[in-house]
Amino acid sequence: MGHFDELKGKKVLITGGSKGIGKDIALEFSKLGADTVITGRNEEDLVSTTNELKQIHSGSFYLKTDMQNTSNVYDMVDEAVSTLGGIDILVNNAGVNIPKPALEVTEEDWDQVIDTNLKGTFFCAQRVGKYMIEQGGGRIINMVSQMAFVGYIKRSAYCSSKGGAVQLTKALAIEWAPYNVKVNAVAPTFIETDFTKKMFENQEFYEDVVARIPLGKLAQPSDVTGAVVFLASDLAQFITGETIKVDGGWTAI
Repeated sequence: MGHFDELKGKKVLITGGSKGIGKDIALEFSKLGADTVITGRNEEDLVSTTNELKQIHSGSFYLKTDMQNTSNVYDMVDEAVSTLGGIDILVNNAGVNIPKPALEVTEEDWDQVIDTNLKGTFFCAQRVGKYMIEQGGGRIINMVSQMAFVGYIKRSAYCSSKGGAVQLTKALAIEWAPYNVKVNAVAPTFIETDFTKKMFENQEFYEDVVARIPLGKLAQPSDVTGAVVFLASDLAQFITGETIKVDGGWTAI
């Protein structure tokens, strides 16, 4: 048996799976032979990524979803379970950030960040948890951030949402442990993706970020995917309520 052979045929739901880290995670699960449903807001991106996934593994599907709308999230989970024929792994990856100085954050900004990153994460996990409890177990992996543990400028709503998601991970892990549903999180530092490239064109910002990472560079999507796949695998059978930081040492100082 090779590494992670047990993930072949697993049924995986990845929110925010059409680009960036979510896409990288979906590609890796597809390479390992898992059936995947990805969700997102942009149909064009979803179609493009699903076509890529299908070239690797035919069991790849997408659903358009607004994570801020709870009834929409419920419908999406129900449809994903119906499409996959069950659910073994949820990767709660959908998230947003609206970088603004705290004095300029509007109520709309706050609601958008909290409703996607915390409320959406909870109600998606809640609906998936119902199915996992019925079937006798499963894995939920919440994508959080190093910003759950440290502060940073223009991140007041984001830090709040991700800090909440770490505590949510612990609460669900405790409540669902008797049902063999393991709930963990992955907390990345800044990652080099097409999405963040524009942000890092600001040289001063880039230098500040890299100076805070003892390993001296940004994370790659594959660094984060490795932690997610580990938590989904048999290697992590006795881990629940944990957050793995993939931050190059930022929070160790």
